[in-house]
Amino acid sequence: MTMPHEFITDNTVSQEQVQHDLKYLQLLSRSFPTIAAASTEIINLEAILNLPKGTEHFLADLHGEYEAFQHVLRNTSGTIKRKVREIFGDTLCRQKQKEICTLIYYPEQKLELVKEEHQEEELSDWYFTTINHLVMVCRNVSSKYTRSKVRKALPDDFSYIIQELLHENAMEPNKQAYVDVIVRTIISTDRADDFIVAICMLIQRLVIDHLHILGDVFDRGPSPDKIMDILCNYHNFDIQWGNHDILWMGAASGNDCCIANVVRLALRYANQSVLEDGYGINILPLATFAMETYADDECIQFLPSIDEERPLSKKNIKLIAQMHKAISIIQFKLEAQTIKQHPDFDMDNRLLLHRIDFEHGTIDIDGKKYRLTDTHFPTVNPQNPYALSKEEKEIVTKLHNSFTSSEKLKRHMLCLFRNGCIYTVMNSNLLYHASIPLNEDGTLKDVIIDGMPYKGEELFKKVGALLREAYFSSTKDEHHKYALDYTWYLWCGKNSPVFDKDKMATFERYFIQDKEAQKETKGYYYMLRDREDVCDMILDEFGVTGSHRHIINGHVPVRTIEGEQPIKANGKMMVIDGGFSKAYQPTTGIAGYTLVYHSRGFQLVQHEPYTSIEQAVREGHDIKSTTQIVEMSSRRMMVKDTDKGKEIKAQIADLNNLLYAYRSGLIQS
Repeated sequence: MTMPHEFITDNTVSQEQVQHDLKYLQLLSRSFPTIAAASTEIINLEAILNLPKGTEHFLADLHGEYEAFQHVLRNTSGTIKRKVREIFGDTLCRQKQKEICTLIYYPEQKLELVKEEHQEEELSDWYFTTINHLVMVCRNVSSKYTRSKVRKALPDDFSYIIQELLHENAMEPNKQAYVDVIVRTIISTDRADDFIVAICMLIQRLVIDHLHILGDVFDRGPSPDKIMDILCNYHNFDIQWGNHDILWMGAASGNDCCIANVVRLALRYANQSVLEDGYGINILPLATFAMETYADDECIQFLPSIDEERPLSKKNIKLIAQMHKAISIIQFKLEAQTIKQHPDFDMDNRLLLHRIDFEHGTIDIDGKKYRLTDTHFPTVNPQNPYALSKEEKEIVTKLHNSFTSSEKLKRHMLCLFRNGCIYTVMNSNLLYHASIPLNEDGTLKDVIIDGMPYKGEELFKKVGALLREAYFSSTKDEHHKYALDYTWYLWCGKNSPVFDKDKMATFERYFIQDKEAQKETKGYYYMLRDREDVCDMILDEFGVTGSHRHIINGHVPVRTIEGEQPIKANGKMMVIDGGFSKAYQPTTGIAGYTLVYHSRGFQLVQHEPYTSIEQAVREGHDIKSTTQIVEMSSRRMMVKDTDKGKEIKAQIADLNNLLYAYRSGLIQS
């Protein structure tokens, strides 16, 4: 029987290539020391190539919204719900299907509720039925993986049992009693709860093969540290660093401008607990200084943006506002020092304190006078406005030491560096957080870094190298100092690929009411990204190939409420920042987009605001989501169609060369 051409890997062996690679093949022979071993591995790899492509899950701009992130991760943007419907169809009513989904999302909490609602004698039957249903779901979601891969994902306590249940069919008459006894014994030995939790977590893990985070884990929301805890233990993820991530990376590297910005943003959203409780950052010296320095100042412009679900006392709010103002003034002074040291940053328009007319309470910006909303500057010397006071210097030193010595922050930064970069190319998709600096005509813009021009992919590579040098370099020389300062520039510099605006109008937002003064003008990228030819040019620049290739990013919330669409440039670009952050939801009208890329194509999922775990468990409330089919393939994508498939084909070619070397006597088996 002749195999279809699409299932045959080209096994042509070049004698010249074998001779050329002989040293490498001798090393390979240590792992596969016999013809049988090499042949078995080829068979295994050929089989893997013809499995369905694993599901990729894309999320962007999480901004510390831990509970919403956790739920989207648990329900895999509706993928589990879709699987449950496919498996049970009309054999189970929608309410029962919803209960299975809720159990998979939150097994511990749902089990507590079930035990409240069921009499003890009813529980045994519920356990039996539920475990069988969960096994059916697990069998389905594990079917696209090899047994070896599934085995590695199994929980140690139930590895053997789950393997037996997954690979034995209870519908077979000879096996029905065997499977039933396994399930009944799990129940009779009081392991049902533990088993259900274990298999639910396994289902969650198997549904998503690869998680992509397109930047901005940090700031605004209350718990970025908890999100990082999940990511650092996740089985397979990558991250494209966003401007807020880079700000924290700069702070952890010891850049004082970044540290001041991180503290300011935490206070702006009353999230100081992430500093103190999350990372052990000591902000007590700042609090003491702020209370003394701004004792008679209501700091109206610095009142925090407070979540209604986290009410604060008036006294606490006032203290946060005082600290907020204190660190903001410190930030402006620190940034001015960096700007003056780097004329190449071209940021003199951010030197504003010396433009203040302290007598009349006005400021002159670009030849226009504005009245200040706040004229109380007790730590600003009009003769030397950018000089830190003695007390401010002490605060900067203490914050610096606190950030650079935080062990938990170090762990999270290492996780970001090990699993992340500025951009990623995977399976014909180009992933980055924000933008590619462009000229007005749509060509790539030269960005000068340390006297040298960079653009496109070379710019991204240079930026990534500078960030790693800033954090990891042990030689504190001028190159390291430049890398450290450039980390801050990436946060707010006009040619930064993760910012790309003419300015960051922080001062204007605090001290000037005029909306025109507060305006931040985006770079040309944001005006041109709807053009298919521009997206094609960018994809070509980064070497992205394939008949269906895309740019996927976030950063700028999609204003769905105003009719803006996340799919741009005739499907070439997908922007999936839809407002995970509660602070953005009034502007976007939704609570975020996520993207699912499975073996049949792309699905964009639009989410409504998340309520709570309690509602999800007690009432079966899932995040209300709308799924939009972006692009479906005419045939199911297999592993062989992916980047992983290319790697496997290369491995097969090497193994075929090894077989030739064995059989021709070039290497002894």
